[in-house]
Amino acid sequence: MGIAVTGTAAPGTPGTPGTLGTSGTLGTPGTLGTPGTLGTPGTLGTPGGGPAAGKRSAASVEVCDVTIEFRLAGGATYRAVQNASLTVDASEFVAIVGPTGCGKSALLNVTAGLLAPSCGHVEIFGSRLAGLNRAAGYLFQSDALFPWKTALQNVAIGLEINGTSAADARKRAQQWMARMGLAEFGARYPHMLSGGQRKRVGLAQVLIRDPHILLMDEPFGPLDAQTRQIMGNLLLDLWSADRKTVLFVTHDLEEAIALSDRVVIMSAGPAARFIGSWAVALPRPRDIAEVKHDKAFQDLHREIWAVLKAEVMKGYA
Repeated sequence: MGIAVTGTAAPGTPGTPGTLGTSGTLGTPGTLGTPGTLGTPGTLGTPGGGPAAGKRSAASVEVCDVTIEFRLAGGATYRAVQNASLTVDASEFVAIVGPTGCGKSALLNVTAGLLAPSCGHVEIFGSRLAGLNRAAGYLFQSDALFPWKTALQNVAIGLEINGTSAADARKRAQQWMARMGLAEFGARYPHMLSGGQRKRVGLAQVLIRDPHILLMDEPFGPLDAQTRQIMGNLLLDLWSADRKTVLFVTHDLEEAIALSDRVVIMSAGPAARFIGSWAVALPRPRDIAEVKHDKAFQDLHREIWAVLKAEVMKGYA
């Protein structure tokens, strides 16, 4: 779950709310991968569904007029999201920000194929999503590690369940642990690790399978401010290596601007929708702490917050 559009899927002019993008000419979708095991935390199956080699390709992700409703006790229906549409290009890092309860995570779950929309649909590389999005890796807000397995075993299991030999899976897991700065922590169980260390293990668990698209639901939310900055810089370093398509949900507008190529804002619920899109024209590579002192960062933050604040305050009215 990443590929370029051939038509207009352009973010707005820097600092100016733009359109959320329209799909271009659809290319030939790739062949879906082998289904994975749902019980594996943070993994959605063998990465597949990528663009066909040498073919002009569609957008990585298209959320098409999606409405999400939940049945309440007594038979009533709650409409969390209404008519939401979003196009995400190849290698684009898009942050979704909105008030608490506006349906950000629900939309991410629809994109992952974990939740069926009430209306509308999602397309992955031009193919309509049916079932799990096997091109995606999903990093959840809460830890999704097996407590009875070591850190190394938790990273390796995503490969083992898809047929990789134990020896090869262990070797590749050791390489990813080293990339995460955890080479000496492979034999530790999750309860022996700090929150930041567990997040790094979780990230390695997802990335070891090389998904085309990375879905992240407030993955750094539970961490302290310093650890969040470290994790943000680590994520950017890893992302810059192969530029996967990323959908990153967060409540933190500063985090969204510092990490992403584009920030999209959702309105307050019920019936939440996308209400704005801003391109982030800050140069890369970026340091999460340093970029916040940039005047362009501060100007963009001020402009987006003027829109977001009005939606956030609706929850306190």
